[in-house]
Amino acid sequence: MNAVEVKPKRSVKKILLAVVAVLVVLVVAAAAVIFGIWHNEIGTVASIKMLRERNDDHQDGAVYSMNVQGGFYLDDFVAQGGVSNDTELIQFITDHITHGVVDLNMTAPTIGCSSFTATAENGDALFGRNYDFSKTNTMLVFTEASEGRHATISTTDLQFLGIDVDQDLSGLMNEVICLAAPYTPLDGINDAGVSCGIYMTYQGGDKTVATAQDTDKPDFTSTTLLRLILDYADNVEEAVEIASSYDLHDSADTSYHYMVADASGKSAILEWTNDAATDATDNDGSQRTLKVIYNDQDSAIGEREGASNFQVVTNFVLQPGYYEGVAAEEKKGADRYDHLYEALQATDGVVADEQAAMDILRSVGRRTWDSDDKNNCTVHSVVYNLTQKTALWVSNENYDDPTAVFSFSPAQ
Repeated sequence: MNAVEVKPKRSVKKILLAVVAVLVVLVVAAAAVIFGIWHNEIGTVASIKMLRERNDDHQDGAVYSMNVQGGFYLDDFVAQGGVSNDTELIQFITDHITHGVVDLNMTAPTIGCSSFTATAENGDALFGRNYDFSKTNTMLVFTEASEGRHATISTTDLQFLGIDVDQDLSGLMNEVICLAAPYTPLDGINDAGVSCGIYMTYQGGDKTVATAQDTDKPDFTSTTLLRLILDYADNVEEAVEIASSYDLHDSADTSYHYMVADASGKSAILEWTNDAATDATDNDGSQRTLKVIYNDQDSAIGEREGASNFQVVTNFVLQPGYYEGVAAEEKKGADRYDHLYEALQATDGVVADEQAAMDILRSVGRRTWDSDDKNNCTVHSVVYNLTQKTALWVSNENYDDPTAVFSFSPAQ
């Protein structure tokens, strides 16, 4: 009788063990599939950390860092010929990086900025940049070197990715959204000592018109062009070659120009304008062509520029005659441009070190500068040492607060 009772119990136990075994196999298989698809993305999200907390009283957003694992599909992006608008960029990122799980909402708000190149007393080539906007969260993005590509460090405004400016980065979905950050750099440096920044130009008179070239070249948007330069350029000439190889489509119905520099001390400003137009009539973005202003060949844009080896850029176009017949105040950032040029000209573009260059950026910080637009904060200031391949980075004009000052290297 007992034997008869035991057999069913053993059978049930065997069935339960078999079910558990099958479930374990399924869970392990599912985990393996998820890890196989998402392993780089999982590692990247896991690397996100807060470097500095927000301070609403000073209009400071929080600062984060993220170490990107893998190539974030940039080679695939290049192979497909890029994209011609933000909608296509969002689709690419959704399909490849978030694998269709998370939808993105990318924007590019109106920004102001200042940049310059200089030489340290020890001969190091420097590139300084202020990013002017309003309170927002930022992220320092580190990418890895791979065959044919450089390790980089860049800064992204998380508002571009739809992250709330008045809240800390929280929740897995927002962290997954940050996987798109490599495609929205504002400035950066690579391990070859090439640095690049992007700056609004407000082209087209009363209504800003985006550059939208329309030839048979591949298409790239504003920040993705900067990403290509950081990842693939060994020097300024290669950066110019990259910019010349694509049709530029500026994001968010606005217009931009760039400055790029390398460890040799060479730099260039890249602008897209209509040859026959002034700012008031430059209303067809498809007719703009690339103009390159090199630091050793920029006499055409001004006497003082021609007499110096450093360069300065803010938010107006430098092409001669572009503002003919246009009110002086239409040259956005002309006051900051003059201030920076005079500060550098006093020493022929030579500064003591990175901190001295940072002090020049501080002098045009927007919390104290008489702004000519609605941007009232300098969100970050950075001095890239192109010789040493390092970055001195300060959050939200907190120049005297050691907890807001960071030093980085693309290869760290």
